[in-house]
Amino acid sequence: MPVEIKLKSLEALEIGIFSYSLAPEEKFVSFNPAMAKIFSFSDSHKFAAKKFPQLFINQADWQLFLAKLNKEKKAEFFEAACLKGDKKVVWVMITATLLHCGRGKKSIEGIVQKIDSSGNGLHKVTREPDLLQTILDSIPDAIYFKDRKNRITRVNKFYADGFGGRLERIIGKTDFDFFPKEQALLMFSDDNQVIKTGKPIVGKIERTLLPNGTWNQVITTKVPMFDNYGKIIGTMGITRDMTPHANLERERYAMVLKALMVLGRALELRDPYTQTHARDVGVIVQKIAVELKLDEDKVTALKIAAELHDLGKIGIPLDILIKPGKLSDLEYSLIKEHTTNCYNLIKDIEFPFPLADIIYQHHERLDGSGYPHGIKGKHILKDSRILAVADVLEAMTHHRPYRAALGIESAIKELKAGSGKIYDTEIVDVTLRLIRRNKGQPFWQNKEFEWKA
Repeated sequence: MPVEIKLKSLEALEIGIFSYSLAPEEKFVSFNPAMAKIFSFSDSHKFAAKKFPQLFINQADWQLFLAKLNKEKKAEFFEAACLKGDKKVVWVMITATLLHCGRGKKSIEGIVQKIDSSGNGLHKVTREPDLLQTILDSIPDAIYFKDRKNRITRVNKFYADGFGGRLERIIGKTDFDFFPKEQALLMFSDDNQVIKTGKPIVGKIERTLLPNGTWNQVITTKVPMFDNYGKIIGTMGITRDMTPHANLERERYAMVLKALMVLGRALELRDPYTQTHARDVGVIVQKIAVELKLDEDKVTALKIAAELHDLGKIGIPLDILIKPGKLSDLEYSLIKEHTTNCYNLIKDIEFPFPLADIIYQHHERLDGSGYPHGIKGKHILKDSRILAVADVLEAMTHHRPYRAALGIESAIKELKAGSGKIYDTEIVDVTLRLIRRNKGQPFWQNKEFEWKA
């Protein structure tokens, strides 16, 4: 049990005196009653059970305090915001010395005084921390600070209100205490990236699950925080709720997409083969995208592009679309116009991904032998390269008006022969792996891979 030190003059001034062991065991060795009183602990046993870092609201302050002691062997008039036993905040000023006592023993000895608004203390101090908090609390965005272990050390009022307004339920916690595990892992990854690289993450759009069970869409910026010695001690994040705007955009986007899907259904009435092909290609690109570990937005973009990639054929004469037998050069040149037709149809519509370009390039080939512009290699969008492989795979295994289905073996041969030459090698390898996993059968015909636009 720590020894209580009783010096009446210092008690009257409410100056806390303490000795705190850092090693081999971290604990308070001794303290006076004023020390416990400053932190609103009427029970000295409860105060003695506290670790010194637990008193600091902002763990970055504790780390800075330790860094100063380790470098200079002392810290004078160090100011910090602390959490009292009654869960209220108190600003204190600490003057302390670092002691090495041999045999691995290390401790801190010093004094603590509460800083009040009248300026009474060991010296006249300014109130920059209060001013900073006032500014933060006036901002209608969630602002939060974390230490190097991604524990929350400070928040503004907007953030606190979102979690019931009680700091003791927030400070020292991590995202795993508030969000689903999968979501918290992504947040942790972003925080660690900022700490590791020292580079900010700016304007990341993400969806978050709130404590009340509702989802919202936010835009988040995270930046590294540095101490006086240039060392990264944590992160600061600013998150803005974009849900109302996102809902409006989603409704507009859904309306446009439905209109395009109606055109797709109209094409299906003219040419059932084309639209059935498009739906099957959608299943193929979905599975390839998942296998490539692309994010959910990419998967969605590919599925939509697949559904609409032949929409331009609505402008091709029906007798050419359903003509049995081989097409003439002129007829084939008209068929090739479908990529340009679709591009012109949707190029002026705003999407959160380059839908028009993805479709425009899905007949381009790595060696430049594709159409409409003969684009080569990595200049072709990756989404278009995925769509190209899926398109060929489905087309070769599906019955067409002008020929019978060529079969899965022929499609595998085509992809292997063209891998690295006209088709992206990585995408071909993934596709062949999916086929092998499905015992050499078309994996897109399995019901578990079906989806609806």
